Amino acid sequence: MFYTVKLRKEIKIKIDEYVINFDHLPCVVIVHDLEDWSVVYMSKRGLKALKTTIEEVSALSSDDYYKLYFNHDDAQDYVPRILALLERNNDDEIVTYFQQVKFPDKEDWSWHMSSTKIFMRDDAGKPSLTITIAVPIDAMHHMTAKATRLLEENNFLRKNFKSYSKLTGRERQVLAMVASGKSAAEIAANLFISVATAETHRKNIKRKLNASTFELTQYARAFDLI
Repeated sequence: MFYTVKLRKEIKIKIDEYVINFDHLPCVVIVHDLEDWSVVYMSKRGLKALKTTIEEVSALSSDDYYKLYFNHDDAQDYVPRILALLERNNDDEIVTYFQQVKFPDKEDWSWHMSSTKIFMRDDAGKPSLTITIAVPIDAMHHMTAKATRLLEENNFLRKNFKSYSKLTGRERQVLAMVASGKSAAEIAANLFISVATAETHRKNIKRKLNASTFELTQYARAFDLI
């Protein structure tokens, strides 16, 4: 997509229209140009945290920007959702997600809750800008622990979906019960099967997933069985 001079002027006018308010918000505001996914605006709060300038961050390619500041694992979850948002091209739709940001003066990732929506369209009605607000989550807040757990489960799910899909419906029932700590006798009673059959199901599950008992619990959580 090639932007005309006219559209470039309209983009600048659109950003300038709101920029006076952005720096007063208790969050970071980022505007992306969808021609190349570059950052065309970031509020002062964000630039200060990243210890950079708008000129420096705008000069980064999309790949370099994400590699420098964002966690690849959780990006795999929210980037496809943002792309789907653009495909649907709905004014009212917002995508909200957790993301981890790396600040230059900190060793650990900093969790943020971010929301993205379409901010501007070109003359053909296609999205040309997105706007994102990112709200930092206190490191001691319980939401940080929840976000970390969700990220781990999402990564586990993506990595092990193929193995999990080998399980039958009955084996998934048994997996849920094993992960809940039920014995073979309890599983047999709940499913009206023999103890020997319950044991066979459990062995087959471990074989198909090549998993330890602890990993079986990870499977059950990641795939919403418990």
